Amino acid sequence: MLNVKITRGFTLIELMITLAVLALLLSLGVPTFSKIIHNAQVRSVAEALQNGLRLAQNEAVRHSHQTAFVLTNDPPGLNATAIANGKNWSIQIVPRPGETAEYVQGGSFGNQAGAVTITSETYVLCFNPIGRPVTIASTGLGPCTASMVGIPTTFVVANAGADRSLQLQVSAGGKIRMCDASVPLSTRRPDDCSS
Repeated sequence: MLNVKITRGFTLIELMITLAVLALLLSLGVPTFSKIIHNAQVRSVAEALQNGLRLAQNEAVRHSHQTAFVLTNDPPGLNATAIANGKNWSIQIVPRPGETAEYVQGGSFGNQAGAVTITSETYVLCFNPIGRPVTIASTGLGPCTASMVGIPTTFVVANAGADRSLQLQVSAGGKIRMCDASVPLSTRRPDDCSS
């Protein structure tokens, strides 16, 4: 009778080969996973910006009064200092002469804001009582002045590590639309930035 001993397990060579293959696969997947995270950050900030703009527009209609959407680095609140590429946003009712300004709501772009940039020639956007973006020519009526407001306007939300940027287009009629600048116009997809 033959006495055969069966051993179970891996040899050191098999283990080293397995670890080398695993390391190779991980090195190929990490850059892709990183891009997915950066793209998700861009989408998150773009959606927060879109929601803030729509809220300002809705509040203008609801109160039948001009409202201002402000990008700021200040904590959200009344008379927040407008700044390009702000990490927070704030909405306030624009006062008429003799009235006081009223804070509506504000928010932050969260942890994603550190890596994501928002570029636009406009960092204060005002809406009139029917929900259209407006330019307020006179000063002293709040944060809306002719030098700060351009209509129509586009906000570009980007991240250096992402492979795409998103645009928020605000038309003169008040339409607020998110689109993907990397989508070729020839595809005629609804998320291209052609219209």
